[in-house]
Amino acid sequence: MSRPLPRLEPAGLDGWIVRLFNDIDEANLSWLAALADRCRTAFGDALVDMVPSYTTLLITFDPLLLSPAEARDRLMVLLDDLEPDASGVAGGQVYELPTWYDPSVGPDLKRVAEQTGLTIDEVIAVHSGKSYRVFALGFAPGFAFMGLTDPGLDCPRLDTPRQRVPVGSVAIAARQTAAYPAETPGGWNLLGRTCARLFDRHREDLSLLKVGDEVRFVPVSREEFERQGGDTTPTEDRP
Repeated sequence: MSRPLPRLEPAGLDGWIVRLFNDIDEANLSWLAALADRCRTAFGDALVDMVPSYTTLLITFDPLLLSPAEARDRLMVLLDDLEPDASGVAGGQVYELPTWYDPSVGPDLKRVAEQTGLTIDEVIAVHSGKSYRVFALGFAPGFAFMGLTDPGLDCPRLDTPRQRVPVGSVAIAARQTAAYPAETPGGWNLLGRTCARLFDRHREDLSLLKVGDEVRFVPVSREEFERQGGDTTPTEDRP
């Protein structure tokens, strides 16, 4: 992979977006992780937050301790000889999410199969057959954007989003995959449902998943899904 060509974009009076790449790639994570580590040291007490995404890192700082120009200068120094994280990936935990793939909770399974030329069983096998990296958190608390899915599962978002997507719904959009941590509107293609608790306000780490984590969706039977506390109420039948 070639070296990134960083660009700095202002984000208000207390932030800079560092754009390292233009294209989504798992290899981006090691560069973003290395930059985040450097920022923690270089900004010290002036660092307020960092938000990684597929190709960027947003750095927010305390404007009472640093001016935007000073923050920019520090970033330019960090970027001058940036090297990817030595591990080659962004580290993180490995999680297996028990998932019940079924048209009753994955109402888009049939349509995805038709669009991709696969059978429903093949869609399930392809989706559950690889691990995914968490690239970013956003949209809703605990919502992890993961990728990249197999090119054969590349499906666009729905033309009209659902007003309610049940908690735990496992979905795909373009070459991304995710599981909804709460009931929210959503326009991704629903394939099934996981019983994993993705967001818990009573847990010290509110979100189960973090950027850099590795995730695998593990198919389970309806009986096993229910045994682990999963809700089998059909998606389209929910009030």
